[in-house]
Amino acid sequence: MRSYRLVGLTGQTGAGKSAVADYLAQRGFTVLNADKMVADVYRESPVCLKAVAACFGEDILKADGSLDRPVLAKRAFSSPENTALLGKIVHPFVIAETLRLLKTVRGMVVLDAPQLFESSMDVLCDCIVSVTAPEEIRLDRILKRDNITAEQARERMNAQLDERFFREHTDYLIENNADLPQLYARLDDLIHTITTEVM
Repeated sequence: MRSYRLVGLTGQTGAGKSAVADYLAQRGFTVLNADKMVADVYRESPVCLKAVAACFGEDILKADGSLDRPVLAKRAFSSPENTALLGKIVHPFVIAETLRLLKTVRGMVVLDAPQLFESSMDVLCDCIVSVTAPEEIRLDRILKRDNITAEQARERMNAQLDERFFREHTDYLIENNADLPQLYARLDDLIHTITTEVM
């Protein structure tokens, strides 16, 4: 029997998923961050970097051999097809690291993964929480967070699954369309529900 129960956390870029993950961590959940795993893979796996460079161009690598993330992001998010291609390369590395980490945890665990569905890691989860927000709110948050142009932000938004998909494939939907106190109140209700039902 597993020593943990896994909550998949995903959602639209700019919806505030990180704020949700941070609050769940404060409430005692163990959070596994897929974005951090990706950064670790890029830094520690020459095999992965070579595969990414072969598909997206050798100039995504800096002179010291490390990844030039803005250059890769510009190409990877230029179309849903390119985003999917990058995922096909990177997801197996992230899945392997997730499975390794899951052997070390107990209790309620959150897998914070923007591409939870695209990587098929949703099948590992006992339940799935998706975070959504109106498009203009997400755009504003992305512009403030990532220091990119509106055009680049919209490319990232369009490269993702749409809101309808998240609504149809999630167990619990969190709409982050107000201030933090309202978000936290919704999350308190969610925590009560999932700790009762999932356990």
